[in-house]
Amino acid sequence: MATSKVDGDFVVQGDLRVTGTLRLSDNGSTGVDRADLVQESLTPFDLPPETWRIHDNMDALLADPAVGGTGNDDLGIVSGTYGTGTPYISTGDNNGDGSLVKYARRLVQLPFNYIAGETVTLRFRTGMKTTVADNTATVDAQVYKTDNEGGVSGSDICATSATVMNSLTFADKDFVITPTTLSPGDWIDVRIAILTNDAGTVGAVIGAIGRIQLLCDTKG
Repeated sequence: MATSKVDGDFVVQGDLRVTGTLRLSDNGSTGVDRADLVQESLTPFDLPPETWRIHDNMDALLADPAVGGTGNDDLGIVSGTYGTGTPYISTGDNNGDGSLVKYARRLVQLPFNYIAGETVTLRFRTGMKTTVADNTATVDAQVYKTDNEGGVSGSDICATSATVMNSLTFADKDFVITPTTLSPGDWIDVRIAILTNDAGTVGAVIGAIGRIQLLCDTKG
């Protein structure tokens, strides 16, 4: 290992191994500006099932899955038997209910290390329990940026259309959010929807979301 001195600083050429204590002394700041940090793409932040609410009654958390029928438009939460099952968002059994859409909603804050204007995505782990719908089953999302005054800023910023989830094999479904106006700490109002269309099959027709994540580009 060779050393040299450049402008008063020692420069080490080769590897430096310290077997004892390395003490640093600096009269100035040793911090690193956020702009100089490495960007981490699609950092995941979970949005657990128990944090979602009734879409048109935000002071109420999701209840047990409602029975089907056109009079009910709320998704529910299944607790699962502890030790063998875990909570997930569910439509309840929509067997034979025809075309039916159910919703859940929550506010989501973009993390403070989010990079303004960079990628934002919602990821749903979705599938059908017991039996697929004999017609269709899709998952969808709507997203609005709040104006922090009880209103919204602009229009729906979810750029992905409703996506097929009519399978007994669960899979990730990504919904891209247009990030142009988004900054760290912004709040977005997210409403998710599952639409099933079933004329009456053998077995329960239950749309389910096992996990929801916010993915965004961050630094630090």
